[in-house]
Amino acid sequence: MSNRVVYSSDDGDLRKRRAPDVVRARELAAAGGRVKVRRETAGRKGKGATTITGVPLDDAGLKQLAGKLKKRCGVGGSVKDGVIELQGDHRDVVVEVLRAEGHDVVLAGG
Repeated sequence: MSNRVVYSSDDGDLRKRRAPDVVRARELAAAGGRVKVRRETAGRKGKGATTITGVPLDDAGLKQLAGKLKKRCGVGGSVKDGVIELQGDHRDVVVEVLRAEGHDVVLAGG
């Protein structure tokens, strides 16, 4: 008898789960290889936030980049599920910093 867990109440069917690096590679491919910067207000009671997705870095690299952007913009923020969130609308500064680091950046959304 196998002791392998196949279902978890938190994560669902574990047999269908893919390796994290495979999932991350697919997310980046779906993003078109570009870093997308957008302003969002959904779920924030009308407060705006700048989100950055599609950055080809691991979690440690994302946290380091988020820290750099937060210091440059003088705001708070976080990294959740591969998405960097900054409080407020700082798209212009973020695009400038990311392009200086050599990323292909586009403004997404309205």
